Amino acid sequence: MARLGLGGMEESEEKKLESLVHELKGVSCDAHAPLVSSYNDRIRPLLDAVDELRRLKVMQEGIQLPTIVVVGDQSSGKSSVLESLAGISLPRGQGICTRVPLIMRLQNLPDDLLQPELHLEFRGKTISTDEAHVSEAINLATAEIAGDGKGISQTPLTLVVKKNGVPDLTMVDLPGITRVPVHGQPQDIYEQISNIIMEYIKPEESIILNVLSATVDFPTCESIRMSQQVDKTGQRTLAVVTKADKAPEGLFEKVTSDDVNIGLGYVCVRNRIGEESYNEARKEEARLFEAHPLLARIDKSMVGVPVLARRLVHVQAMIISKCLPDIVKKINDKLNANLSELNRMPRHISSVPEALTTYVQVIGLSKESLKKILMRGEFDEYPDDKEMHCTARLAELLNNYSEQLQESTVVDGTDGNFLMEEIKVLEETKALGLPNFLPRTAFLAILQRKVNKISDKPVEFIAKVWYYLEKVVTEVLMHHCENYPQLHSSTRRAAQNLVAKTKDKSTDRVLEMVEMEKLTDYTCDPEYMNLWSKFMEKNYTFTEVMNNHCLSTKLAIEGFGGIEVGHLRAFPKDIRDQAFDMKMRITAYWKIVLKRLVDSMALHLLLSVRNLVGKDMEAEMVSEVMSPERGGGIERMLEESPSVAMKRERLQKSVKLLKDSQKVIGMIMDKIAINVD
Repeated sequence: MARLGLGGMEESEEKKLESLVHELKGVSCDAHAPLVSSYNDRIRPLLDAVDELRRLKVMQEGIQLPTIVVVGDQSSGKSSVLESLAGISLPRGQGICTRVPLIMRLQNLPDDLLQPELHLEFRGKTISTDEAHVSEAINLATAEIAGDGKGISQTPLTLVVKKNGVPDLTMVDLPGITRVPVHGQPQDIYEQISNIIMEYIKPEESIILNVLSATVDFPTCESIRMSQQVDKTGQRTLAVVTKADKAPEGLFEKVTSDDVNIGLGYVCVRNRIGEESYNEARKEEARLFEAHPLLARIDKSMVGVPVLARRLVHVQAMIISKCLPDIVKKINDKLNANLSELNRMPRHISSVPEALTTYVQVIGLSKESLKKILMRGEFDEYPDDKEMHCTARLAELLNNYSEQLQESTVVDGTDGNFLMEEIKVLEETKALGLPNFLPRTAFLAILQRKVNKISDKPVEFIAKVWYYLEKVVTEVLMHHCENYPQLHSSTRRAAQNLVAKTKDKSTDRVLEMVEMEKLTDYTCDPEYMNLWSKFMEKNYTFTEVMNNHCLSTKLAIEGFGGIEVGHLRAFPKDIRDQAFDMKMRITAYWKIVLKRLVDSMALHLLLSVRNLVGKDMEAEMVSEVMSPERGGGIERMLEESPSVAMKRERLQKSVKLLKDSQKVIGMIMDKIAINVD
């Protein structure tokens, strides 16, 4: 099997193309060579291919074609130059004669006995004409494209000229640059023309043929200013200087000093005058540059329409040889990309069973994505979207919740309130009984107050978590049904309903957890006794401070910081001791409560997420979509959205265009093979 080489071509074809490219690069531009040579036979297949690619509008796919773009200020002699190259008469008159981009395809007919063939191509039509009527035909076609009057259009018109003696060239002639609108022209005519010119000359693949009148200073020409904007070094700009016979003074200095960076050089020409035939015009031109005392100083490789023709053919060969391999690669790359995108699009659903199968797949893919990001901590589907790295975000939310609960237990005893709450509660819970017994009702009263202070935080946390999870679930579901817009509203509604139901259950569960903590005091965690014992080790120091008035009333207790206890000397010893014991018990137990509120919350969320993804989501989505009253039924999937249908049609057209372009390239290779063999 032959190896595929450049852009999908077989290796042997690639070598043939490289051979021809190398041959084209070695072609000389001899000023004394005939106007039409066998060299045209070598470039003709490539030029035909580029012309065909242009006709197919491959440039709409972002693939630029090598193009010689003819620009010039109004009345610079642009039409005369093109007439001399093509040997035909173009529209003349006051104002802008070229009102649309005119693509001129010149092809030499080797047999001088063959009749010239001329035709116009535009808007899918082909209009035959002849040399006597070509100007009139161009005017009629221009009026059909750009309308009657003097307005312009970006829609191109192609003129094909097959004639003996013309060079094999394809050029795009653009409207002449004018700054002041004349009667009948739009006020923004300059901007319109500038936009068209910039569109054609900006691509790196374009060669700019800048037509300059010898009667003006080159730096003042608007066409020079525009070409310098896109080609500062002039490496892809060729200048042709017209009306050399009308302003010979200083022309030699203009074209040799090159003050405006014309990298591809200058060619000076004499335009056809009056009723001169093209042959007579060329004889007069040769005589002018031979005999005129000023113009004869210009090197012969820089003068005459024949030199211009050969220079353009040479430049054209260079740009095609440079660009064609890249064009082939771009066509193949673009085709492969469009085929892949077309294959990724959902197939057009034509039956209810097919729709049901597709919807089950959507649910399955959504569930798998949610399991990955919510349960397994995988986020390869959303590598750069941190909001979708769900296990990390849920851990952050839980940590913040835990920190908020911990902050609510900070004890500040510097204000002289240490143990005052406990003492007040003990005073209100006194009963007839043995002394020094810690009343359980007092403990529960303080515990309930503490729980009430933080009771809103678990509820707020649950609201934040499910607000976040609603966004995640909705994002995943909408992603997997993005190609079925008819399901968007019901899918979004299903996600919202599902999360709302789960959130309500979670809220009920959290409120129940809070109520349980108020109900009683219980734990089997040995950490409670360890903490209480550790806190009570400070009881001896506390008693000493209370009894010895010479000691500082600042007491350091771990977990409380430095606290002021001097105010407690006013209370009886048994009340102080009971209050201290209760404070230490409450503090130790509260740590257990907070840990329980965090741990239970984490376990509850893990279970809720598993149930949501594992079973609740599927049931909710099926119920929502299958219900004719709410989702409109699964039959809605049979309706392809306009945006998807337009995208599919666009891709199919693009694929056809690119495949046709591939065939054009293939035909070139066949012709190259014949010539090489």
